[in-house]
Amino acid sequence: MEAITVQDRDAGVDGLTFTQVPYPHAAENDVIVRVHAAGFTPGELDWPATWTDRAGRDRTPSVPGHELSGVVAELGFGTTGLSVGQRVFGLADWARDGTLAEYVAVEARNLAPLPADIDHAVAAAVPISGLTAWQGLFVHARLEAGQTVLVHGAAGGVGSIAVQLAREAGARVIGTGRAKDRSVVLDLGVHEFADIAADPWDTPHTADVVLDVIGGDIGERSRAALRPGGILVTIAAPPSAQPENGRALFFVVEPDRAQLAALAQRVREGRLKILVGQIRPLAEAADAFTGPRRAPGKTIISVTDETGARP
Repeated sequence: MEAITVQDRDAGVDGLTFTQVPYPHAAENDVIVRVHAAGFTPGELDWPATWTDRAGRDRTPSVPGHELSGVVAELGFGTTGLSVGQRVFGLADWARDGTLAEYVAVEARNLAPLPADIDHAVAAAVPISGLTAWQGLFVHARLEAGQTVLVHGAAGGVGSIAVQLAREAGARVIGTGRAKDRSVVLDLGVHEFADIAADPWDTPHTADVVLDVIGGDIGERSRAALRPGGILVTIAAPPSAQPENGRALFFVVEPDRAQLAALAQRVREGRLKILVGQIRPLAEAADAFTGPRRAPGKTIISVTDETGARP
């Protein structure tokens, strides 16, 4: 089968290759999914799990990408809850070959059924961004109605979903971004947009919750924006210090079938808009890692269509 692989850690994105790889093996409780659409994170070539398995052994050449939407092609021994031919979407394991391939082996529990009226490209943009937004706001920050949440990168994959989920939950939402993102973020329903480069978004005692996907100086400045008892939740890096008035925590997103199903239901009902940017064929996935972002939203890789043909 065809896939994108990476062999040389030092080469970075220049080491990505479009090539032939063996068909995956379905372990116990796995499914093999024929991938229709896949997502990736540009920085994943820096993740240790891209290069080694859970025991620390080299696993190159490895297939990157961890978000997928497709159809179940095969069930591993003992797999229940899904069936061959079923449409699914979800999150592949960090330390196994990923989704930039025609087929991928995934633990069944990491997948959720995909309703027939949700396009594969839209579904592939949901898992990492949607679960990160959900878990950041509701699992870790325990956001409540009436609170104020400051969402950084509000036009991005995580931020755009977080804005909508927070607004639906009854929070007051402040979204930050670049000046060119203002109209997109306002259309998502924020109560206030702040230009990250020009507006005073870090005014003390601004927010009960800060969702930070940027880190660095933005993360450091965000601590000051917390109200007493507030919480800063970040996926960028572990906090260097705790805020004086609250607390800060770092987390890594986890697969969750129930949360995926809840996100899909919101997409179906029009309560959640997923921003999809470019859609590129698998052969161009390497270029997509470094290519310019021409429009707001997540870049999606189209792998096969409903008939199994490559675009």
